[in-house]
Amino acid sequence: MKLFATATLLTAVLASCGNGQKPAGGASGQEAVDYKVITLQPRQATLNVDYPASIQGQQNIEIRPKIDGYVEKIYVDEGEVVKKGQLLFKINAPQYEQEVRTAEAGIKTAEADLSMAKMQVNKVKPLVEKDIISHYELEAAEYTQQSKAAALAQARASLVNARVNLGYTTITSPVNGVIGSLPYKLGSLVTGTTTDPLTTVYNTANVYVYFALNEKQLLDFSKDSSGATSLKAQISKLPKVSLILPDGTTYDHQGHVETVNGLINTATGAANVRADFPNPRGMIRSGSSASVRIPNTIKSGLLVPQSSTYELQDKRFVYLVDKQNKIKNVAIQVMDNTPGQFYVVTEGLHAGDKIVLESANNLRDGTPIKPVSVSDGSVYGSLK
Repeated sequence: MKLFATATLLTAVLASCGNGQKPAGGASGQEAVDYKVITLQPRQATLNVDYPASIQGQQNIEIRPKIDGYVEKIYVDEGEVVKKGQLLFKINAPQYEQEVRTAEAGIKTAEADLSMAKMQVNKVKPLVEKDIISHYELEAAEYTQQSKAAALAQARASLVNARVNLGYTTITSPVNGVIGSLPYKLGSLVTGTTTDPLTTVYNTANVYVYFALNEKQLLDFSKDSSGATSLKAQISKLPKVSLILPDGTTYDHQGHVETVNGLINTATGAANVRADFPNPRGMIRSGSSASVRIPNTIKSGLLVPQSSTYELQDKRFVYLVDKQNKIKNVAIQVMDNTPGQFYVVTEGLHAGDKIVLESANNLRDGTPIKPVSVSDGSVYGSLK
């Protein structure tokens, strides 16, 4: 009985080795591995696109002297918040005070000359009426009076100009804002032709955020706004935009796009776009950098997780699963949007295609896998 059992076991082993069965994974000897896959279907979503941006105050006003003189007093400090009309600088220029005094004296002289001319007219007029002297004497006296009146007007104008120049010795802020750098210290000589301004007042109650769109993005923008009849109408249809600060946080207030430059820069191939943001607390400073985030609503598109793609030689690929559950590397074209979200596929995939959700294993064409379907909710649940 033991000999019969041993023979039977040997026969079974030989049969299992010679029955033509192949290892899992096909003739290549590869064993099929489980991979999560998703079936693509058109869906609606709102994705974000970020653009590097620079920030400028609504007004950046350079404060320059209009007269020559020495900086006598500085009433503000760098970074100080100032109000419109607040005193900033005092320029020591005594010559303008002297001009005012000279002009005031000139007015008194002109007034006296005019009074003398009027007296002469009043003196000559009755004599002419009595034919004691000729009418020529009266005309001459009247012309003299007119000349003295013009001299008085000129003297008054000189006083106004002198007072204006004297007013330039005190410099006030033209707007509400923040003081910039102060390159000139007390005693510095400044002139109307000085290269650097005394300071710059940055009005940041609202800030302008500038970013650029390339020609393709501008074309997409025009297509998306095809129902609008003008550029202004197209801009009015754009959604509100967000500002991403340098630390990665989102600014509290949203802004809106105001203008799109109609001229494309030939050096960069892009056009400048300006968005306006409120800045009630003065948190954002002129000259800083940030990113503008624009939401892009996709009404019907094939969305693939960015983690399921990989890049090779400036092309983006996904792992497509065919009907035999084998891998095929497929190049795709996608719309631009913020990293870490989803790509909207414009070419390379179709509705109903299955793709692998992981992209780190560098699968080769023809590699068999065991697809494990993943629900749409677990992949696209974060989409709005």
